[in-house]
Amino acid sequence: MRAAAINLRALPEQRDLIDHAANMLGKNRSDFMLEAACERAQSVLLDQVHFSLDAEKFQQFTDLLNEPTKPNEGLKRLLELEPVWNKS
Repeated sequence: MRAAAINLRALPEQRDLIDHAANMLGKNRSDFMLEAACERAQSVLLDQVHFSLDAEKFQQFTDLLNEPTKPNEGLKRLLELEPVWNKS
């Protein structure tokens, strides 16, 4: 059982398109729309944390990551904080 309702309005031709695709997969409209919306949401979120580089750019990126850190007051303060998972 689902806990929350999501309501939206669509043009009849949009509804028909969605229904046709859902039927092709043996799903009802709600299940099809929820699955499609969740897949798109995951894609949007992954685009914020995943990126692709060619071999040359990847090497430049890893070289930068492997360089020694420079003094940084903000990083120093961050590293001095107690992690939340260590707190009671």
